Amino acid sequence: MDLTARETTPAFRSSDMGNGFNSFKSEGSFASPPCMAAEVDPGYFDPLGVDPEQARDVARWRTAERKRLREARQTLSSHQRKATGDALMAGLKRILAVHSAGTGDGVVAFYWPIKDEPDLRSLMAKMQASGRRIALPLVETRAAPLVFRLWTPETRMERGYWNIPVPPRDAPKVMPDVVLAPLMGWDPEGYRLGYGGGYFDRTLAALSSRPFSIGVGLAAAQLPTIYPQPHDIPMDVILTERGTEVGG
Repeated sequence: MDLTARETTPAFRSSDMGNGFNSFKSEGSFASPPCMAAEVDPGYFDPLGVDPEQARDVARWRTAERKRLREARQTLSSHQRKATGDALMAGLKRILAVHSAGTGDGVVAFYWPIKDEPDLRSLMAKMQASGRRIALPLVETRAAPLVFRLWTPETRMERGYWNIPVPPRDAPKVMPDVVLAPLMGWDPEGYRLGYGGGYFDRTLAALSSRPFSIGVGLAAAQLPTIYPQPHDIPMDVILTERGTEVGG
């Protein structure tokens, strides 16, 4: 698969948010978020795994589960999507209040929703308006940790890697105190099933001071296990529309 970055489209302002932020949809559908790149390589496996064949088996199983969970998520009605988003934003506010996270000068890294992911952008905008610093993740170098750059509703967004709206490279680079990660699936141990790119795990492993991590997804996406591999890093909290599922 050719993952060469697409040409950047004309800049646009994130303050142009319309109903459901539909003005940001590209023709067809969005690509995957930078920290969880979709369908990067169905045959991907961790070369540091103890047993390469076992790692390949896990990779094949995860590919099938991603497809199943994505198809299930696509069946949600617009009403169900809104209700889910509202419940997640309420839960997120509670978590941040309990942990005093994202307050003061702290940085909260959100994600730009694509592929039917829960949309938390209204909370992102409200938090920024209240004085919190908000960041978004970018893939600026392939197979390297993510970079986080500040976002405001006035940021002139660009199409970045995999055609995802991102802040421009002249936006201030920051180190997040809290990171939100959309997930395809999750298990009771706090491990998340992402899209297979490995960027989020790679980023957490590389940071000298690990941020508070919150996996955000659907209750129906729970799995008995994701068969964690050596490179997988569990979330501090898993949040669904039911509330806090793991951590607290």
